[in-house]
Amino acid sequence: MKKQVPLYLLCIVCLLSLFLFLGEAFFNTRGEPREAIVAYSMLEHGNWILPVNNGDEIAFKPPFLHWCIAALSWLAGGVSEFTARFPSALSLSLMTLAVYAFYARRRGTELALLTALLTLSNFEVHRAGMACRVDMLLAALMVGALLALFRWSEGHERGVPWVAWLCLSGAALTKGPVGALLPCAVTGVYLLLRGRSLWYAFWRLALLAVASLLPLGVWYYFAYCEPHGGARFLGLIYEENVLRLIGKMSYESHVNPWPYNVMTVLTGFVPYTLILLFLLPAAGRALGRRFARRSKAGTTVGRWWQAVQAWAVGRWQWLRSMDDARLFSLLSAVIIFVFYCIPKSKRSTYLLPIYPFVAYFVAEGLLWLRSRRPRVLLVFGRTLVVLSGVLTVAFLLVKGGAVRTEWLGGSHAAENMAYLAALRDTHLSFLQILAVVAPVATAGWFLIKSTFAERTTHPTHWPAAIAGMALGLFFALDGFYLPAVLNVKSDRAVARQIAAIQPEGTLYSYRSDVLEANRMHPFTINFYLDDRIIPIDKAPAAPRGGLLVTGDEEIENFRRAYPQYDTLLLLDSGHRSCDDKKVVKLYAFSERVIQK
Repeated sequence: MKKQVPLYLLCIVCLLSLFLFLGEAFFNTRGEPREAIVAYSMLEHGNWILPVNNGDEIAFKPPFLHWCIAALSWLAGGVSEFTARFPSALSLSLMTLAVYAFYARRRGTELALLTALLTLSNFEVHRAGMACRVDMLLAALMVGALLALFRWSEGHERGVPWVAWLCLSGAALTKGPVGALLPCAVTGVYLLLRGRSLWYAFWRLALLAVASLLPLGVWYYFAYCEPHGGARFLGLIYEENVLRLIGKMSYESHVNPWPYNVMTVLTGFVPYTLILLFLLPAAGRALGRRFARRSKAGTTVGRWWQAVQAWAVGRWQWLRSMDDARLFSLLSAVIIFVFYCIPKSKRSTYLLPIYPFVAYFVAEGLLWLRSRRPRVLLVFGRTLVVLSGVLTVAFLLVKGGAVRTEWLGGSHAAENMAYLAALRDTHLSFLQILAVVAPVATAGWFLIKSTFAERTTHPTHWPAAIAGMALGLFFALDGFYLPAVLNVKSDRAVARQIAAIQPEGTLYSYRSDVLEANRMHPFTINFYLDDRIIPIDKAPAAPRGGLLVTGDEEIENFRRAYPQYDTLLLLDSGHRSCDDKKVVKLYAFSERVIQK
């Protein structure tokens, strides 16, 4: 197979699976509009260093993602869901192509193509590639830096690794120093295992890391010099880059124990982690046989200690004799994983840089199953066929009215009814019809391939067909199912109702649970109202009156905090905000007239 053919195939797959429906879903979590509004502020106010948004907020992260969004939005005529998510989708596409090119040169075209498809079609990576967050851009830059540093090591570290420097600098400008330091640490351990001296590996990589942090340092300086920078900016940077790492933040942020990272990788690699369920019986039998042999040989402490020593020596020899690309992939996955187990703050997206390297070993496992345990691969593939069929049949039942909205109960029955109604009543466009049909089509392809393979005993195309089914499911979810549901969840409709009442001018917000270091805002509504909402306590001067956006039950706290105002309910949206799950209400407030 010529290397160019899979490369072109991957380009088409990335285009269809990432960009075709990128702007279909409205913003429906607070994270996406929180990033997008920074780019909007850059374009609106011309401050590309440290813009102010949401009334009084400065960005928590360095500005590289926001620069990318703002530049693209300037060309497109404004910040939208599509332009805000485009850098993440482009980053995932480039990372997928780079992973293929890296492994195709060193491990063969078939394994490289499967690795790239698995990287693209697991849940965690695909979700990040469709979201306006810094994580996918950071992961792509860190992976790009790692691949470039490995290539540099193949040339015995001669010359300046310019591609690695650019990626490391971009990663640092995306989320701080860790983006540059971590790939250098992985490469340093690899060089030590390959016989380089400690000093040789340290000074070269330390010099590269320092050089990569220079652009970030320049931005730090100019941001500090901004009128709203100074001590406040330094405190924010210190908290995000130091206190987060050592677990001393002023507020709790994603605090989880280390097993959380294990679970997020297992769930993040869905659907491929389902294979583990089918391998459990065989693994149990193998462990049982090994335990039986140990029992017959005796269970003395000396024998067990000898067994542990022999195992450790064998693993060390196996590690040292491993192929360069495999060893580097293993170290990249393990070191980054272990590093992110150290801080108290843990999120599934922090581990995105390990996914291409884990995908490589999963791809090796799938090819091994194809040759040694094809029945396991067949059962897994047919499980995805069943899931594809169940999804399609369930939708047809909903669309045909077989599922009644009154059957839905619970505390959020109204929302569930709205979700069901959206799936039932949405008029499908041609592309949405293709999206609904995609799982059935890819499942049919696998059934044809697997039936033919069973007759010929050569399951050649099973792994690629399985990845195709995963992509078919994501195509359906992104193209129709998720936008239909999430657009009901979004606050965009409420923002339009508020805009109809006050088309322009400042609006105010109020929250009683204020954390100055990580203040909550009506992020989604504010984005769709063009950044017109400011917290009332951050207004330049006490307003004499205006419109107040707040959640249910907050109005009593507002009246106690601001007794000088009379309030009048203008809009009860009945909609729970996708930011904080509180029902959004709009009040008019004005200074109370005191009669003498």
